[in-house]
Amino acid sequence: MKKALRWAVLLAPLAAFGADVLIQNGKIITVTKGRLDGSILIRDGKIVEVAEKILAPPGVQVVDAGGQYVIPGIVDCHSHIAAESINEGSVSVSSMVGIEDVLNSEEVSIYRALAGGVTTANILHGSANSIGGKCSVIKMRWGKDTAGLLFEGAKPGIKFALGENPKRRGDADNLQPGAVPRYPATRMGVEDVIRQAFTDAKIYQAEWNDHRAKGGNTLPPRRDLKLEPLVEVLEGKRLVHAHCYRADEILMLLRVADDHGFKIRTLQHVLEGYKVAKEIAAHGAGASTFSDWWAYKVEAYDAIPFNAAIMHKKGVLVSLNSDSAELMRRLNTEAAKAIKYGGLSEDEALAMVTINPAKQLMVDNRVGSIEAGKDADLVIYDKHPLSNYAKVQKVFIDGAMYFDRDKDLSDRAEKEARRKALTEQQRQQQKKTAPAKPAARRPA
Repeated sequence: MKKALRWAVLLAPLAAFGADVLIQNGKIITVTKGRLDGSILIRDGKIVEVAEKILAPPGVQVVDAGGQYVIPGIVDCHSHIAAESINEGSVSVSSMVGIEDVLNSEEVSIYRALAGGVTTANILHGSANSIGGKCSVIKMRWGKDTAGLLFEGAKPGIKFALGENPKRRGDADNLQPGAVPRYPATRMGVEDVIRQAFTDAKIYQAEWNDHRAKGGNTLPPRRDLKLEPLVEVLEGKRLVHAHCYRADEILMLLRVADDHGFKIRTLQHVLEGYKVAKEIAAHGAGASTFSDWWAYKVEAYDAIPFNAAIMHKKGVLVSLNSDSAELMRRLNTEAAKAIKYGGLSEDEALAMVTINPAKQLMVDNRVGSIEAGKDADLVIYDKHPLSNYAKVQKVFIDGAMYFDRDKDLSDRAEKEARRKALTEQQRQQQKKTAPAKPAARRPA
Protein backbone atom coordinates (compact mmCIF):
# COMPACT_ATOMS: atom_id res chain seq x y z
CA MET A 1 0.00 0.00 0.00
CA LYS A 2 2.78 2.41 0.86
CA LYS A 3 4.47 1.77 -2.49
CA ALA A 4 1.18 2.34 -4.31
CA LEU A 5 0.69 5.65 -2.53
CA ARG A 6 4.24 6.66 -3.22
CA TRP A 7 3.76 6.56 -6.98
CA ALA A 8 0.01 7.10 -7.32
CA VAL A 9 0.60 10.82 -7.84
CA LEU A 10 2.71 10.10 -10.91
CA LEU A 11 0.36 7.75 -12.72
CA ALA A 12 -1.63 10.32 -14.66
CA PRO A 13 0.05 10.53 -18.09
CA LEU A 14 0.77 13.81 -19.77
CA ALA A 15 -2.09 15.16 -21.82
CA ALA A 16 -1.39 13.77 -25.27
CA PHE A 17 -1.18 16.06 -28.24
CA GLY A 18 -3.78 15.85 -30.94
CA ALA A 19 -3.46 13.44 -33.82
CA ASP A 20 -1.09 15.77 -35.71
CA VAL A 21 2.23 17.05 -34.33
CA LEU A 22 4.99 19.02 -36.02
CA ILE A 23 8.44 19.06 -34.41
CA GLN A 24 10.35 22.03 -35.82
CA ASN A 25 13.93 23.32 -35.68
CA GLY A 26 15.50 20.04 -34.64
CA LYS A 27 18.94 18.61 -35.29
CA ILE A 28 17.56 15.31 -36.54
CA ILE A 29 19.67 12.15 -36.34
CA THR A 30 17.70 9.56 -38.30
CA VAL A 31 20.33 6.80 -37.67
CA THR A 32 19.60 5.15 -41.04
CA LYS A 33 19.05 8.11 -43.41
CA GLY A 34 21.69 10.59 -42.32
CA ARG A 35 21.23 13.89 -40.48
CA LEU A 36 19.52 17.17 -41.17
CA ASP A 37 18.36 20.34 -39.53
CA GLY A 38 14.63 20.36 -40.01
CA SER A 39 11.20 19.15 -39.03
CA ILE A 40 9.21 15.97 -38.45
CA LEU A 41 5.50 15.76 -39.21
CA ILE A 42 3.48 13.22 -37.21
CA ARG A 43 -0.03 12.12 -38.10
CA ASP A 44 -2.09 9.47 -36.28
CA GLY A 45 0.97 8.38 -34.32
CA LYS A 46 3.12 7.83 -37.43
CA ILE A 47 5.95 9.81 -38.98
CA VAL A 48 4.66 11.05 -42.34
CA GLU A 49 7.45 13.41 -43.39
CA VAL A 50 11.01 14.34 -42.44
CA ALA A 51 12.40 17.38 -44.23
CA GLU A 52 14.32 20.61 -43.82
CA LYS A 53 11.14 22.68 -44.01
CA ILE A 54 7.56 21.54 -43.46
CA LEU A 55 4.68 24.00 -43.41
CA ALA A 56 2.44 23.43 -40.41
CA PRO A 57 -0.90 21.97 -41.53
CA PRO A 58 -4.06 23.55 -40.06
CA GLY A 59 -4.71 22.45 -36.50
CA VAL A 60 -1.34 20.81 -35.99
CA GLN A 61 0.34 20.99 -32.58
CA VAL A 62 3.77 22.59 -33.05
CA VAL A 63 6.74 21.64 -30.86
CA ASP A 64 9.77 23.86 -31.27
CA ALA A 65 12.89 21.77 -30.67
CA GLY A 66 14.91 24.99 -30.51
CA GLY A 67 17.98 23.57 -32.24
CA GLN A 68 18.12 20.55 -29.92
CA TYR A 69 18.82 16.97 -31.01
CA VAL A 70 16.06 14.58 -32.08
CA ILE A 71 16.74 10.84 -32.26
CA PRO A 72 14.57 7.73 -32.51
CA GLY A 73 13.43 6.28 -29.20
CA ILE A 74 16.02 4.04 -27.54
CA VAL A 75 15.32 0.29 -27.66
CA ASP A 76 16.58 -1.94 -24.83
CA CYS A 77 16.85 -5.59 -25.89
CA HIS A 78 17.34 -6.91 -22.34
CA SER A 79 15.41 -5.64 -19.34
CA HIS A 80 13.44 -6.97 -16.38
CA ILE A 81 11.60 -3.81 -15.32
CA ALA A 82 7.89 -3.80 -14.54
CA ALA A 83 7.83 -7.56 -13.85
CA GLU A 84 6.61 -8.64 -10.43
CA SER A 85 8.74 -11.79 -10.61
CA ILE A 86 11.09 -13.07 -13.28
CA ASN A 87 12.26 -16.59 -12.33
CA GLU A 88 10.36 -19.87 -12.06
CA GLY A 89 13.30 -21.70 -10.55
CA SER A 90 11.63 -24.95 -9.53
CA VAL A 91 12.24 -26.66 -12.89
CA SER A 92 14.92 -26.31 -15.54
CA VAL A 93 12.44 -25.97 -18.43
CA SER A 94 9.78 -23.38 -17.60
CA SER A 95 8.59 -22.44 -21.09
CA MET A 96 4.99 -22.70 -19.91
CA VAL A 97 5.23 -19.42 -17.94
CA GLY A 98 5.32 -15.91 -19.33
CA ILE A 99 6.29 -12.38 -18.32
CA GLU A 100 3.05 -10.97 -19.73
CA ASP A 101 1.23 -12.48 -16.76
CA VAL A 102 3.27 -10.52 -14.21
CA LEU A 103 3.70 -7.12 -15.87
CA ASN A 104 2.98 -4.19 -13.55
CA SER A 105 2.03 -1.05 -15.45
CA GLU A 106 2.35 1.05 -12.27
CA GLU A 107 6.05 0.27 -11.79
CA VAL A 108 7.85 3.63 -11.62
CA SER A 109 10.86 2.26 -13.51
CA ILE A 110 8.75 2.70 -16.67
CA TYR A 111 8.63 6.45 -16.07
CA ARG A 112 12.32 6.57 -15.24
CA ALA A 113 13.13 4.68 -18.43
CA LEU A 114 11.17 7.31 -20.35
CA ALA A 115 13.21 10.01 -18.64
CA GLY A 116 16.28 8.30 -20.09
CA GLY A 117 14.91 8.21 -23.62
CA VAL A 118 13.89 4.53 -23.70
CA THR A 119 10.65 3.91 -25.55
CA THR A 120 10.75 0.13 -26.22
CA ALA A 121 12.15 -2.78 -24.21
CA ASN A 122 12.29 -6.55 -24.29
CA ILE A 123 11.19 -7.76 -20.85
CA LEU A 124 12.86 -11.12 -20.28
CA HIS A 125 12.31 -14.02 -17.95
CA GLY A 126 15.23 -14.63 -15.58
CA SER A 127 18.22 -16.91 -16.09
CA ALA A 128 17.58 -19.64 -13.51
CA ASN A 129 16.46 -22.06 -16.22
CA SER A 130 18.14 -23.75 -19.16
CA ILE A 131 14.94 -22.89 -21.00
CA GLY A 132 13.06 -20.15 -19.22
CA GLY A 133 9.76 -18.36 -19.73
CA LYS A 134 8.25 -16.33 -22.52
CA CYS A 135 9.23 -12.68 -22.99
CA SER A 136 7.20 -9.51 -23.61
CA VAL A 137 8.16 -6.55 -25.78
CA ILE A 138 6.65 -3.36 -24.36
CA LYS A 139 6.44 0.33 -25.07
CA MET A 140 6.88 2.72 -22.14
CA ARG A 141 3.31 4.02 -22.28
CA TRP A 142 3.27 5.35 -18.74
CA GLY A 143 -0.27 5.60 -17.42
CA LYS A 144 -1.67 2.83 -19.61
CA ASP A 145 -2.80 -0.50 -18.19
CA THR A 146 -0.78 -3.69 -18.66
CA ALA A 147 -2.37 -4.49 -22.02
CA GLY A 148 -1.54 -0.95 -23.12
CA LEU A 149 2.16 -1.54 -22.52
CA LEU A 150 2.44 -4.45 -24.94
CA PHE A 151 4.03 -3.74 -28.33
CA GLU A 152 1.26 -4.76 -30.72
CA GLY A 153 2.42 -7.24 -33.33
CA ALA A 154 5.89 -7.80 -31.86
CA LYS A 155 7.09 -11.35 -32.46
CA PRO A 156 7.03 -13.40 -29.23
CA GLY A 157 10.27 -14.53 -27.60
CA ILE A 158 11.58 -16.97 -25.03
CA LYS A 159 14.56 -16.88 -22.68
CA PHE A 160 17.31 -19.52 -22.58
CA ALA A 161 20.28 -19.51 -20.19
CA LEU A 162 23.66 -21.19 -20.10
CA GLY A 163 26.39 -21.55 -17.52
CA GLU A 164 26.44 -20.72 -13.85
CA ASN A 165 22.86 -19.56 -13.32
CA PRO A 166 20.86 -22.58 -14.54
CA LYS A 167 23.27 -25.14 -13.08
CA ARG A 168 23.68 -23.62 -9.62
CA ARG A 169 20.25 -24.84 -8.48
CA GLY A 170 21.50 -28.37 -9.00
CA ASP A 171 24.60 -27.80 -6.89
CA ALA A 172 23.89 -28.73 -3.27
CA ASP A 173 26.69 -26.42 -2.09
CA ASN A 174 24.83 -23.38 -3.52
CA LEU A 175 21.39 -24.18 -2.10
CA GLN A 176 19.78 -22.91 1.06
CA PRO A 177 19.40 -25.41 3.89
CA GLY A 178 16.59 -27.84 3.19
CA ALA A 179 16.33 -27.01 -0.53
CA VAL A 180 16.27 -29.97 -2.93
CA PRO A 181 18.84 -29.93 -5.76
CA ARG A 182 17.48 -30.21 -9.28
CA TYR A 183 18.98 -31.38 -12.56
CA PRO A 184 21.23 -30.07 -14.12
CA ALA A 185 24.18 -29.39 -11.85
CA THR A 186 26.81 -29.06 -14.61
CA ARG A 187 27.32 -27.23 -17.90
CA MET A 188 27.09 -30.59 -19.66
CA GLY A 189 23.69 -31.08 -18.07
CA VAL A 190 22.47 -27.71 -19.33
CA GLU A 191 23.17 -28.79 -22.90
CA ASP A 192 21.40 -32.10 -22.30
CA VAL A 193 18.30 -30.37 -20.92
CA ILE A 194 18.02 -28.15 -24.01
CA ARG A 195 18.60 -31.04 -26.43
CA GLN A 196 16.06 -33.27 -24.71
CA ALA A 197 13.46 -30.49 -24.58
CA PHE A 198 13.66 -30.00 -28.34
CA THR A 199 13.62 -33.75 -28.97
CA ASP A 200 10.37 -33.89 -27.01
CA ALA A 201 9.06 -30.81 -28.86
CA LYS A 202 9.70 -32.47 -32.25
CA ILE A 203 7.76 -35.56 -31.19
CA TYR A 204 4.90 -33.34 -29.97
CA GLN A 205 5.01 -31.35 -33.23
CA ALA A 206 4.85 -34.57 -35.29
CA GLU A 207 1.84 -35.82 -33.32
CA TRP A 208 -0.09 -32.62 -34.01
CA ASN A 209 0.97 -32.54 -37.67
CA ASP A 210 -0.29 -36.09 -38.06
CA HIS A 211 -3.59 -35.17 -36.40
CA ARG A 212 -4.05 -32.19 -38.74
CA ALA A 213 -3.01 -34.21 -41.81
CA LYS A 214 -5.94 -36.56 -41.08
CA GLY A 215 -8.34 -33.66 -41.15
CA GLY A 216 -8.67 -33.50 -37.40
CA ASN A 217 -10.70 -36.70 -37.43
CA THR A 218 -8.47 -38.45 -34.90
CA LEU A 219 -8.27 -37.87 -31.17
CA PRO A 220 -6.02 -34.79 -30.76
CA PRO A 221 -2.83 -35.12 -28.74
CA ARG A 222 -2.93 -33.88 -25.19
CA ARG A 223 -1.88 -30.23 -25.13
CA ASP A 224 1.47 -29.51 -23.48
CA LEU A 225 1.96 -25.84 -22.58
CA LYS A 226 5.65 -26.48 -21.95
CA LEU A 227 6.30 -27.86 -25.43
CA GLU A 228 4.06 -25.53 -27.45
CA PRO A 229 6.46 -22.53 -27.22
CA LEU A 230 9.33 -24.80 -28.27
CA VAL A 231 7.37 -25.95 -31.32
CA GLU A 232 6.90 -22.26 -32.14
CA VAL A 233 10.69 -21.89 -31.96
CA LEU A 234 11.12 -24.82 -34.37
CA GLU A 235 8.60 -23.23 -36.74
CA GLY A 236 10.25 -19.81 -36.59
CA LYS A 237 7.30 -18.22 -34.79
CA ARG A 238 9.10 -17.45 -31.51
CA LEU A 239 12.50 -15.79 -31.03
CA VAL A 240 15.20 -17.26 -28.78
CA HIS A 241 17.11 -14.87 -26.51
CA ALA A 242 19.90 -16.78 -24.76
CA HIS A 243 21.80 -15.67 -21.65
CA CYS A 244 25.45 -16.70 -22.06
CA TYR A 245 29.02 -15.70 -21.22
CA ARG A 246 31.67 -18.21 -22.26
CA ALA A 247 32.82 -18.85 -25.82
CA ASP A 248 32.61 -22.64 -25.49
CA GLU A 249 28.99 -22.49 -24.37
CA ILE A 250 28.09 -20.01 -27.09
CA LEU A 251 29.39 -22.49 -29.68
CA MET A 252 27.54 -25.32 -27.93
CA LEU A 253 24.19 -23.54 -28.18
CA LEU A 254 24.70 -22.61 -31.83
CA ARG A 255 25.42 -26.27 -32.59
CA VAL A 256 22.36 -27.45 -30.66
CA ALA A 257 20.23 -24.98 -32.63
CA ASP A 258 21.76 -26.09 -35.93
CA ASP A 259 21.19 -29.75 -35.03
CA HIS A 260 17.50 -29.12 -34.32
CA GLY A 261 16.95 -26.71 -37.22
CA PHE A 262 16.20 -23.44 -35.45
CA LYS A 263 18.02 -20.13 -35.00
CA ILE A 264 19.22 -18.23 -31.96
CA ARG A 265 17.92 -14.70 -32.44
CA THR A 266 20.12 -13.02 -29.83
CA LEU A 267 22.91 -14.05 -27.53
CA GLN A 268 22.42 -11.98 -24.38
CA HIS A 269 25.44 -10.69 -22.41
CA VAL A 270 27.68 -12.77 -24.74
CA LEU A 271 30.77 -11.35 -23.02
CA GLU A 272 33.19 -13.69 -24.78
CA GLY A 273 31.50 -13.16 -28.12
CA TYR A 274 34.60 -11.47 -29.49
CA LYS A 275 36.37 -14.84 -29.33
CA VAL A 276 33.82 -16.54 -31.60
CA ALA A 277 32.38 -13.60 -33.54
CA LYS A 278 32.86 -15.29 -36.91
CA GLU A 279 30.84 -18.31 -35.81
CA ILE A 280 28.08 -16.12 -34.36
CA ALA A 281 27.82 -14.22 -37.63
CA ALA A 282 27.76 -17.45 -39.67
CA HIS A 283 24.82 -18.74 -37.60
CA GLY A 284 22.98 -15.45 -38.05
CA ALA A 285 22.59 -14.72 -34.34
CA GLY A 286 22.59 -11.20 -32.96
CA ALA A 287 24.54 -10.14 -29.89
CA SER A 288 23.09 -7.97 -27.14
CA THR A 289 25.91 -7.14 -24.78
CA PHE A 290 27.12 -4.83 -22.03
CA SER A 291 29.35 -1.90 -22.89
CA ASP A 292 31.95 -2.43 -20.17
CA TRP A 293 30.79 -4.79 -17.42
CA TRP A 294 33.23 -7.49 -16.39
CA ALA A 295 34.75 -9.42 -13.47
CA TYR A 296 31.54 -9.39 -11.41
CA LYS A 297 31.75 -13.20 -11.42
CA VAL A 298 34.16 -15.83 -12.74
CA GLU A 299 32.25 -16.26 -16.00
CA ALA A 300 32.75 -12.58 -16.75
CA TYR A 301 36.53 -12.41 -16.16
CA ASP A 302 37.44 -12.52 -19.85
CA ALA A 303 35.03 -9.75 -20.86
CA ILE A 304 36.54 -6.70 -22.56
CA PRO A 305 35.05 -3.30 -23.45
CA PHE A 306 36.02 -3.86 -27.11
CA ASN A 307 33.55 -6.76 -27.34
CA ALA A 308 30.75 -4.83 -29.08
CA ALA A 309 33.03 -3.22 -31.67
CA ILE A 310 34.88 -6.45 -32.49
CA MET A 311 31.66 -8.39 -33.02
CA HIS A 312 30.25 -5.54 -35.13
CA LYS A 313 33.33 -5.50 -37.36
CA LYS A 314 33.04 -9.28 -37.79
CA GLY A 315 29.53 -8.93 -39.18
CA VAL A 316 27.42 -9.58 -36.07
CA LEU A 317 24.31 -7.47 -35.47
CA VAL A 318 25.16 -5.91 -32.09
CA SER A 319 23.12 -4.00 -29.54
CA LEU A 320 23.95 -2.64 -26.10
CA ASN A 321 21.50 -3.41 -23.32
CA SER A 322 20.95 -2.49 -19.70
CA ASP A 323 19.72 -5.54 -17.72
CA SER A 324 19.27 -2.88 -15.04
CA ALA A 325 16.58 -0.32 -14.28
CA GLU A 326 19.29 2.14 -13.31
CA LEU A 327 21.57 1.65 -16.32
CA MET A 328 18.53 1.77 -18.59
CA ARG A 329 18.30 5.53 -18.01
CA ARG A 330 21.61 6.22 -19.75
CA LEU A 331 21.92 3.81 -22.64
CA ASN A 332 22.81 6.78 -24.82
CA THR A 333 26.15 7.16 -23.03
CA GLU A 334 26.61 3.38 -22.99
CA ALA A 335 26.51 3.66 -26.78
CA ALA A 336 29.18 6.37 -26.67
CA LYS A 337 31.60 3.89 -25.10
CA ALA A 338 31.62 1.94 -28.38
CA ILE A 339 33.36 4.97 -29.91
CA LYS A 340 36.01 5.04 -27.22
CA TYR A 341 36.46 1.26 -27.16
CA GLY A 342 36.60 0.23 -30.80
CA GLY A 343 36.54 3.44 -32.80
CA LEU A 344 33.00 3.14 -34.14
CA SER A 345 31.34 6.11 -35.78
CA GLU A 346 28.62 8.10 -34.02
CA ASP A 347 25.94 6.55 -36.23
CA GLU A 348 27.26 3.02 -35.62
CA ALA A 349 27.24 3.67 -31.87
CA LEU A 350 23.72 5.11 -31.83
CA ALA A 351 22.53 2.21 -33.97
CA MET A 352 23.46 -0.12 -31.11
CA VAL A 353 20.70 1.34 -28.94
CA THR A 354 18.13 2.11 -31.65
CA ILE A 355 17.87 0.30 -34.99
CA ASN A 356 20.05 -2.71 -34.11
CA PRO A 357 18.01 -3.87 -31.10
CA ALA A 358 14.86 -3.10 -33.11
CA LYS A 359 16.13 -5.50 -35.79
CA GLN A 360 16.96 -8.11 -33.17
CA LEU A 361 13.38 -7.92 -31.88
CA MET A 362 12.06 -7.82 -35.47
CA VAL A 363 10.24 -4.52 -34.89
CA ASP A 364 12.54 -2.40 -37.08
CA ASN A 365 9.67 -1.81 -39.51
CA ARG A 366 8.07 0.20 -36.70
CA VAL A 367 10.82 1.70 -34.53
CA GLY A 368 14.56 2.28 -34.28
CA SER A 369 15.03 5.06 -36.82
CA ILE A 370 13.38 8.27 -37.97
CA GLU A 371 11.72 7.43 -41.28
CA ALA A 372 8.35 8.13 -42.89
CA GLY A 373 5.89 5.36 -42.10
CA LYS A 374 7.40 4.39 -38.75
CA ASP A 375 5.89 4.92 -35.30
CA ALA A 376 6.54 8.40 -33.98
CA ASP A 377 8.73 7.23 -31.07
CA LEU A 378 11.12 10.14 -30.66
CA VAL A 379 13.44 11.66 -28.07
CA ILE A 380 14.60 15.29 -27.85
CA TYR A 381 17.95 15.91 -26.10
CA ASP A 382 19.32 19.31 -25.17
CA LYS A 383 22.83 18.30 -26.27
CA HIS A 384 24.30 15.64 -28.52
CA PRO A 385 22.86 12.32 -27.28
CA LEU A 386 26.33 10.75 -27.00
CA SER A 387 27.44 13.43 -24.56
CA ASN A 388 27.60 12.84 -20.80
CA TYR A 389 25.94 16.23 -20.42
CA ALA A 390 22.90 15.43 -22.58
CA LYS A 391 19.52 15.45 -20.83
CA VAL A 392 16.26 14.16 -22.23
CA GLN A 393 13.80 17.01 -22.71
CA LYS A 394 10.80 15.34 -24.31
CA VAL A 395 9.79 11.80 -25.27
CA PHE A 396 7.08 10.86 -27.74
CA ILE A 397 5.58 7.41 -28.22
CA ASP A 398 3.13 6.91 -31.08
CA GLY A 399 3.11 10.69 -31.48
CA ALA A 400 1.92 11.35 -27.90
CA MET A 401 4.19 13.06 -25.39
CA TYR A 402 4.88 10.78 -22.45
CA PHE A 403 7.70 12.74 -20.83
CA ASP A 404 8.39 16.47 -20.63
CA ARG A 405 11.32 17.51 -18.45
CA ASP A 406 10.06 21.06 -17.89
CA LYS A 407 6.64 19.83 -16.82
CA ASP A 408 8.19 17.16 -14.60
CA LEU A 409 10.26 19.76 -12.75
CA SER A 410 7.44 22.30 -12.44
CA ASP A 411 4.95 19.71 -11.14
CA ARG A 412 7.16 18.20 -8.44
CA ALA A 413 6.03 20.50 -5.62
CA GLU A 414 2.37 19.82 -6.36
CA LYS A 415 2.93 16.07 -6.61
CA GLU A 416 4.84 16.03 -3.33
CA ALA A 417 1.99 17.87 -1.64
CA ARG A 418 -0.51 15.36 -3.04
CA ARG A 419 1.67 12.48 -1.88
CA LYS A 420 1.82 13.87 1.66
CA ALA A 421 -1.95 14.40 1.70
CA LEU A 422 -2.58 10.83 0.60
CA THR A 423 -0.10 9.52 3.15
CA GLU A 424 -1.80 11.48 5.93
CA GLN A 425 -5.23 10.30 4.76
CA GLN A 426 -4.02 6.71 4.90
CA ARG A 427 -2.52 7.23 8.35
CA GLN A 428 -5.77 8.64 9.70
CA GLN A 429 -7.76 5.78 8.18
CA GLN A 430 -5.46 3.20 9.74
CA LYS A 431 -5.76 4.98 13.08
CA LYS A 432 -9.57 4.77 12.94
CA THR A 433 -9.67 1.10 12.00
CA ALA A 434 -6.89 -0.08 14.33
CA PRO A 435 -8.18 -2.40 17.09
CA ALA A 436 -8.31 -0.84 20.54
CA LYS A 437 -5.43 -1.74 22.81
CA PRO A 438 -6.48 -3.87 25.81
CA ALA A 439 -6.43 -2.11 29.17
CA ALA A 440 -3.32 -2.74 31.17
CA ARG A 441 -3.83 -5.19 34.03
CA ARG A 442 -3.00 -4.19 37.56
CA PRO A 443 -0.50 -6.43 39.24
CA ALA A 444 -2.13 -8.94 41.61
